[in-house]
Amino acid sequence: MLIFVTGGSGSGKSAFAESLIVRSGLEKRAYIATMEPFGAEGQARIARHRALRAGKGFVTLERTRDLAGLSVPPGCAALLEDLTNLFANEWFGASPTGAADRVLRGVEHLRSAAALTVVVGNDLFSDGMDYDAETLRYLRALAALGCAVAGLADAVYEVVCGIPICHRKEAAR
Repeated sequence: MLIFVTGGSGSGKSAFAESLIVRSGLEKRAYIATMEPFGAEGQARIARHRALRAGKGFVTLERTRDLAGLSVPPGCAALLEDLTNLFANEWFGASPTGAADRVLRGVEHLRSAAALTVVVGNDLFSDGMDYDAETLRYLRALAALGCAVAGLADAVYEVVCGIPICHRKEAAR
């Protein structure tokens, strides 16, 4: 089963995604960390997320690129934190060409290896800013990737102010 959870920064999406994993009852839990830590702010975010996960039985697997090459325990509950960082790492660190396909293959790999996969994504599309052409190209590609993941997902949630809103929930495929 694949669940996609999205929301703005600080919306509570990570806590909600973790709760889905914990409530699943699956004892093997993998947290796939995709953030490349840059500076004090990045380190603080990582520390905050580690504190949120403490005592919940997660094994942390750091993977900033090539998600399809990651081994996870078969039948585990896998939490991908997060799609946006992973895509940025592939786009800017490897190559924009094929970045979305590489990430999508990785998500499909997780979905097939894990009993439950929860993918967290960020809403970067409602800030009202004007961006240069290259940034718009990146944001459009990220939006298309989010739509593709949502299309694969059995359930899609948006978290707003700590409140999960279910946009789609289907029986397990």
